[in-house]
Amino acid sequence: MSTTHTEPRPPVLHLDQVGRVHGHGAAEVHALRGVELVVHPGELVAVMGPSGSGKSTLLTLAGGLDSPTSGRVLVEGAVLGELSRKEQARVRRRSVGYVFQDYNLIPGLTAAENIALPRELDGVSGRAARREALAALEELGIPELADRFPDDMSGGQQQRVAIARALIGDRRLVLADEPTGALDSTTGEAVLAVLRARCDAGAAAMMVTHEARHAAWADRVVFLRDGRLVDQSVSRDAASLLVAAATNSVKGPGE
Repeated sequence: MSTTHTEPRPPVLHLDQVGRVHGHGAAEVHALRGVELVVHPGELVAVMGPSGSGKSTLLTLAGGLDSPTSGRVLVEGAVLGELSRKEQARVRRRSVGYVFQDYNLIPGLTAAENIALPRELDGVSGRAARREALAALEELGIPELADRFPDDMSGGQQQRVAIARALIGDRRLVLADEPTGALDSTTGEAVLAVLRARCDAGAAAMMVTHEARHAAWADRVVFLRDGRLVDQSVSRDAASLLVAAATNSVKGPGE
């Protein structure tokens, strides 16, 4: 009887001994130190750690928004540092969706136009890009914001529009820096459910969070301290333990 072996799928993201140093001499700061991290299709990875541990730097390097001082960043097998600036921009438009803490919406464009812009820059017709943008807004539960400008939205609404922009098209890698920071708990859980569904459909995602209950949505939780990856859990069950630990820490003894 023959046995069929399934080859493991290649990673969407590989941080290969990545380091990032800011400044020189006495002002030198090591934001990241030799980080080795692989994220596969279908995997949602939560990144946790204290302030200043290198979480946001990790995301900016993974998305090609900054360059490592040492090591390599590979997205779908392409070494970002070996690509031209034009090629890097193409990778970001086609493969990477990024949710920024400050949203980065263009004030003069409506929600639908902000979301559709990356697709139009990549050659998709305006009509088709708008259809995709409306579908993304529907997925996030905010279709009524389509023709509203950022200044006419609350912070939470802007956050959800930014998430819709990160999810439009066939984004193979979604990077989210505190994606639920401006949202109430109910809306935040709904957003995480959308992100989880994208991963279950085959995308890869990495999100920075301070909330243990949000990390429970992840397949794996990695911990940074002083720029180093110091620990990681390897399953949703392990992430769920974080929630239990956080809950117990809030309750007093005997509660």
